[in-house]
Amino acid sequence: MIRPAAGKGGEHYVPYDERTGDESVVFFTRDLSPEGMIKIYDRVSQVLEGRIAVKLHTGEAEGPNFLPRPWVRELFETRLNDFEYASIVETNTYYKGSRYTTEEHRKTLETNGWTFCPVDITDAEGVAALPVKDGKWFDEMHVGKDLLDYDSLLVLTHFKGHTMGGFGGSNKNIGIGCADGRIGKKAIHTAAGSDDMWSIDEEELMERMTESTKSVVDHFAGHICFVNTMRNMSVSCDCEGTQAEPVVTPDVGILASLDILAVDNACVDMVYSLPENGGKALIERIETRHGLRQLSYMKELGMGNDRYHLIDIDNDDREITAEEATAGIKPVWLPDIYNVFWGRNKKPED
Repeated sequence: MIRPAAGKGGEHYVPYDERTGDESVVFFTRDLSPEGMIKIYDRVSQVLEGRIAVKLHTGEAEGPNFLPRPWVRELFETRLNDFEYASIVETNTYYKGSRYTTEEHRKTLETNGWTFCPVDITDAEGVAALPVKDGKWFDEMHVGKDLLDYDSLLVLTHFKGHTMGGFGGSNKNIGIGCADGRIGKKAIHTAAGSDDMWSIDEEELMERMTESTKSVVDHFAGHICFVNTMRNMSVSCDCEGTQAEPVVTPDVGILASLDILAVDNACVDMVYSLPENGGKALIERIETRHGLRQLSYMKELGMGNDRYHLIDIDNDDREITAEEATAGIKPVWLPDIYNVFWGRNKKPED
């Protein structure tokens, strides 16, 4: 059997005016608060029904940058309580850390304050296989078996950098975050027979991750929506916990869509459009890891559109560009009232 070849170009950004194809709708707010989260959730939540799985990165112990718990708590208390059932869903990690076993993971959830709603560690009792349609690396992907107990998926993503993926948007949140900790994640990260658990990188890693995502997106087709928060965007993932690199990229806002490619691409476009080179650190992380292959491969797999109508819900639903969305943002990160754990981020008094 001939081994597939990974695509190319993951280090090259494609400007908006060079893209072709249809356009999806992406909503945008600058309001980084519980109210902002509710406001933008309301624009995409019409597809949710039944038992709701809420996929978010709950973070390593005392990680400084993951989504603020008050925002998620407000969402559960004012919106998700209207459904039959709603729970955060997570999986154990492939690497050894504070979420490697279910017991360790439960302790970390408590440390990080995820105690106000159910949290389902979906691979605690085993795995299930979802088909990967049109994949070149996988025919199926293993996920936590409990994921299949839900009717809809709300993807709440902290958009940030990633040590191997370049950036972590909705694609990474699902592709790595729903794959189980022993079989699925290994298939994404480790070449067969390799002693190096991180032996797969660059374009091949982006493609494997994206095929994993596709298995989940196809499973919840018609009942899945995506919310990306551009806040505390370290070049490191939340999986690095307190060791994450200090945040230098300024906060932007929250985006939401029914199209995973459109929302991830819009976030990347905003990073590239930040004034005064404000996105420099994150752009360097994305390009050096060939992370833009996530976007081009999603398009090749028919997972969405890389062109979009960006709707400014702060200003009467006016259609704007990524450049207009980021206009006036100073190239400095400033912490907000939701910073509880600090990690390598400096406290204001330091």
